[in-house]
Amino acid sequence: MTRSLIPPTSLARTHLSNMTFVSNDPILWPAIDFQLLLSYWIVAAGVVVVYDWVLTVGQEIELIWRQHWSLMTVLYLVIRYIGIPFSVANALAIMPLVSLTDAVSDILKYVINWTNMVMAAMLGVIMIARLHAMYQRSRTMLLFLVIIFLAVNIACAVLGVIALKHMVAEELILTGIHMCGYDYEGDVQLLTSMVWMLNTVWEVLALCLSVWIAAKHFRDLRRLGPSTGSTIGDCFKVLMKSHVLYFLSFAGVSCFQLIYLSPGVSNSDSIGFMILNGIITVFTVVQMFVLGPRLILSVREYHANLVAGSDADTSMNSIVFQEHVQISTSGTV
Repeated sequence: MTRSLIPPTSLARTHLSNMTFVSNDPILWPAIDFQLLLSYWIVAAGVVVVYDWVLTVGQEIELIWRQHWSLMTVLYLVIRYIGIPFSVANALAIMPLVSLTDAVSDILKYVINWTNMVMAAMLGVIMIARLHAMYQRSRTMLLFLVIIFLAVNIACAVLGVIALKHMVAEELILTGIHMCGYDYEGDVQLLTSMVWMLNTVWEVLALCLSVWIAAKHFRDLRRLGPSTGSTIGDCFKVLMKSHVLYFLSFAGVSCFQLIYLSPGVSNSDSIGFMILNGIITVFTVVQMFVLGPRLILSVREYHANLVAGSDADTSMNSIVFQEHVQISTSGTV
């Protein structure tokens, strides 16, 4: 989730400087078009974040603010409310009509990239919490997940720091249009590809673990007999919606990003590449600031409905993957 470590290829240069770059060369017009189109996608991604917050603010008040605080509460609020200022900073860094000095461009570079890294770590914590709950709070599974998580995130942080040291943000003035560009030396794209490959390994692992335990729960419930048919349907529907699809979406975005970073694609100036880049931009922002909060809300809403229903079948408890929070309709769960 450190996509912005790589600048648009058409605006990147391979020497380091801190001087404003000015050019009226027509060969750079495709770069201007690329930047304009990308800025539209980034604004669209910010609109999606704000729109999703508006849609879920009622659930947030009921399921987050009115409940006892927990680790998931803190993660929800941080991820949700960093999304809007992050989208603004991202738009300022890429929008051609906004003039930024070299110093401001460099600050935005660090803010955007370090926010990506912190969000990746926080979303990883949510993944660990959900998988730990899905595996009936197995200490062995928790230890395994924490070791893999720490190894991946420490490696990604080191690679990210090295890449950022070889990049300098600067102001570009191309045909009178102000842009934020990058100078870099060394193989920054290789470092970023390695970050994304490590993230993809982690997210595919989480997906495989969630699919396996979902299938196991489904088989166990089927063996209980036809009397639990409706329970199986309800539980499996919630499981697929709130967990497996969550992990699947993360793995999918990472796979798309690897395609984007491949040399044959990243060096292209075609319309298809621009559209792919824009789609990945939107999906990455949604991944960081929408999916995590949505998962927490869906699990809490399902559990609140479960404890509120006096006729709920007790067999459903085996597949309710809820962290310990206080629900106003019941006791501690």
